[in-house]
Parts: sequence; structure tokens; C-alpha cells
Amino acid sequence: MTMNFAKYISVIAVSMLKFMGGPLTGLAIQLSWVETAICSVVGMMATVVLIVFAGDFVSKIFQKKKPKKFTRLTRFGVKIRKQFGLSGIALLTPILFTPPLGAALSVAFRYEKKAIIINMLISAMAWALAQTLFFYFAKDLIFK
Repeated sequence: MTMNFAKYISVIAVSMLKFMGGPLTGLAIQLSWVETAICSVVGMMATVVLIVFAGDFVSKIFQKKKPKKFTRLTRFGVKIRKQFGLSGIALLTPILFTPPLGAALSVAFRYEKKAIIINMLISAMAWALAQTLFFYFAKDLIFK
């Protein structure tokens, strides 16, 4: 039991920072695809909830320090927001923005906390299922 708990924490921790790393980690440490998908969702959502509820505090800190800098990725985030709204940001968070950046963009664009969490949860579940199944079935094709 303790061993699986450590494996779960590993997948959760990786998914908190880079979502795609969760399914890859779960595969590498030989969790089932279901365990891997669940832990990946938990990891992303832990980051999202943390940033959403700490967002006001964090934005006050960054607001005082220096003016906002627009990178290619934040410009892309603005473009996605204009075309697709929160749903677009949430959809791309697991595969492009990373959980911290996607959550921070959502908070910066002042979406409602509940809406951010719901959209991110739906996206995390869909991408966890898709990526985990892809990696678990692709391994048999790649590593024959």
C-alpha cells in the first residue's frame, strides 16, 4: 500500500507542473492506466485550485513588482481567449500551456473561480483519458 501511495504521489506531482508527464510517469512506474489517469487529473486540479484561490494574492505581488511582459505564449493565450474564451484556455492547458500557466491565464482574465475549476476539470479528465490510453497502447507498438 505504501509503495502505491508513493507512485500515486509521483504522478500527481509531475502532473501539477506538466500534465503530459503524468501519463508518462504512470507508464514508467507501472501503474494501471486508470490509476494513472486519475492521478494525472488530481495533479492538474491541485495546481488549478491552488492558483485560482491564491490568484488574488499572487496577482497583487506581481502587480507591485514590475510591469506585465507579453511573451509569445501569453500573446497566444490572449488570442485563444478572444476566439474561444475560457473553454479554449482550458482545452489547451494540459497540452500546451501547462497547469500553472493555464490557471494563471484564467485568473488573469478574471473568469469566475467556479467556471475555471469546472472547465479545467472537464479538460483534465478528457486529456488524461486520451493521453493515458494513447501512451499505454502506443508502448506496445513502440517497444515490441
